[in-house]
Amino acid sequence: MLLADFGTSYCKILNTETRQGPEIIATRDLDAGFIADLATGHNAARRSKHSVNELTALARGGEEIIGGEDFVLLDCGSRDIKFVRYSEGRVVDMGWNAECGASMGFTIELLAKYYDLDYAKIPIPDTGFSITCGVLGMSNIFDAVISGLSETEAVAKFVRGIARNAYRFAGSPERLYLSGGLCDNPLFVGSFPCNVISLGRFVLLEGLQVS
Repeated sequence: MLLADFGTSYCKILNTETRQGPEIIATRDLDAGFIADLATGHNAARRSKHSVNELTALARGGEEIIGGEDFVLLDCGSRDIKFVRYSEGRVVDMGWNAECGASMGFTIELLAKYYDLDYAKIPIPDTGFSITCGVLGMSNIFDAVISGLSETEAVAKFVRGIARNAYRFAGSPERLYLSGGLCDNPLFVGSFPCNVISLGRFVLLEGLQVS
């Protein structure tokens, strides 16, 4: 069976009939005629025979991977953020935010390319910008640079602000499981004021396998 998580920037593909791991393909490079058997994410309904809601896939994948009865799982994508909260083995809350989390992951990746930054080498700042939108929040960077802050320091404060906003959206838990491409960003992960356990980019694919 061909499974797919159609992200806005990247697609994660898994062929369950082979022993190879999931493949990550830039969405712009995906073949126009590609059709999955089962999929979730952006364009899933259009590019698959059957589709699963992203929150459903996230919940099922989190339950399968984490296995605990009480946890909060936050998925940070290129376009939006979403979370599920489990209590006593059941989903008790979930949320999806495409406005306050607008283009969060995409903006962070874009800034790294524009300013030629390596997030693994940037220290976590003591303070950050108050940000509720990835796109609109970029004005904080420009203002800070004009005021004399270095581009690296300004972007670091931006990333910290983005992480704190996502943390509040998820309900400010003491321990947070994180899903999505930003799991590979040390600056982003380290900016959360709680214990963060990164699960990687394939949680939704795991949810599709359970489905």
